[in-house]
Amino acid sequence: MKLTEITSKKEEFTAKGYELPKYDIEKLRKATHDKPTWLHFGAGNIFRAFPAAVLNDILNDGEYDRGVIVAETFDYEIIDKAYTPFDNLSLYVCLKSDGSVDKKVIASVTESLKADYAFSDFERLKEIFRNPSLQMVSYTITEKGYAVNEADLENGLEPKSAMGKTALLLYERFKAGAYPLTLQSMDNCSHNGDKLKAGVLAYIKNWTEKKIFPQEFLDYVENNLSFPWAMIDKITPRPDAKVKAMLKKDGFEDCETIITDKKSFTAAFVNAEETEYLVCEDDYRNGRPPLDKKGVLYCDRETVDKVETMKVTTCLNPLHTAMSIYGCMLGFTLISDEMADGDIRNFVTKLGYDEAMPVVTDPGVLNPKEFLDAVLTKRLPNPFMPDAPQRIATDTSQKLGIRFGETLKKYVTRGLDKDKLTLIPLALAGYARYLKGIDDEGKAFEISSDPLLTELQPIVAGLEIGVENDYSCLKKLYSRKDIFGLDLYEAGFGEKIEGMVKELYAGKGAVRATLHKYVL
Repeated sequence: MKLTEITSKKEEFTAKGYELPKYDIEKLRKATHDKPTWLHFGAGNIFRAFPAAVLNDILNDGEYDRGVIVAETFDYEIIDKAYTPFDNLSLYVCLKSDGSVDKKVIASVTESLKADYAFSDFERLKEIFRNPSLQMVSYTITEKGYAVNEADLENGLEPKSAMGKTALLLYERFKAGAYPLTLQSMDNCSHNGDKLKAGVLAYIKNWTEKKIFPQEFLDYVENNLSFPWAMIDKITPRPDAKVKAMLKKDGFEDCETIITDKKSFTAAFVNAEETEYLVCEDDYRNGRPPLDKKGVLYCDRETVDKVETMKVTTCLNPLHTAMSIYGCMLGFTLISDEMADGDIRNFVTKLGYDEAMPVVTDPGVLNPKEFLDAVLTKRLPNPFMPDAPQRIATDTSQKLGIRFGETLKKYVTRGLDKDKLTLIPLALAGYARYLKGIDDEGKAFEISSDPLLTELQPIVAGLEIGVENDYSCLKKLYSRKDIFGLDLYEAGFGEKIEGMVKELYAGKGAVRATLHKYVL
């Protein structure tokens, strides 16, 4: 059984429980090629398991007649190895918390393109942007993808960044008729639409000042395009060996893990959890695909912001980060195993309900308590989800200000009792111990990648485990507003955190002992 055999071996696939597309794939591809409505940048796993899968369900119900075209801006091997050989089909394996598994072939992706001038695909991208039918260009390129490459701005009109390429493609649309369009970030970062807009405009304004683009083009982008905010949430780990074994047992052959030269982990299949949320600001200048028919929520910008804040400061992200910091130090490699540990389970449960929930704002479209209930009872404990604390610990320095700092700010500005806070300070104290790169058994472990590691690790370099230390060095860490969102000493949390750090450095087993002490 191969993906390219879903027609010739239909009965075999369905007998093994694989859900196949119910629509005419070739008809869909032709209609989408001629009059595309949706182009997506970012060919990674989250795209296939969520937006493309949602569209697939809508197509199966006969409620739409266009697919999505995907383009990769960074790792072109993904197209060559995970899309082209399988005729742009993929297998979505949904791992449910009750132990059941859904296997669904996704055929909603009608074309896969490499967004670079070295390939003829870029001419096809220009053609798509010129088409008046195009309604939405969306992105899952990670927060780093919205960065402006200063060298790009100086090197003419062949930028390497996704934002620079977007600017050039928008110019094609402007010249073709200045048609309206929406650029929709679907990345997991706060106010993502603004990041997308800022990145694109940085290039356009620069090239306008250099007289490469006319002023009218800049006016068109600022007046005829929209950049809505969105909140996305779905855990999509790397392809898992257990899933691969399960598929192989079925007789499904396209199950080898693909590791590209740029260290992208992908496959013809993608495994993910069942729970998913996508809340978008309803500001579309040329219409949009009807993703609301399968659960995508559309609302105003203020509501999207409330949902985002609820998720990243209370109901999921801070729990994830707390678990990743302590999970790495305690030797865990699976989030689900951490949730089976009484101390860690109590840690994140009390952190969410007792310390973060009191300052959350109910967005109206999603209930905070129900969201947190699902996280703690359904999502994090899911033994079939191969998610790791080491993955979540990536770029921790970039996350602490949002995931914990915003909650601490609310306690300060609202005049609430800061002394009631114990577990948020404990999470932050854990970071100073984590940066040491030595686990609770005294063994070195590999710290996940982070842009500030070379800057932050020297701060704790002089601290030794199991001896008396001078902890005054911690002021260099916990006073950093760029990391924590506020000066923790000025805000009245520094001394408490410093005391917890001292306990965490007390010796072998101190991490477990300190955690146990505070979560009872």
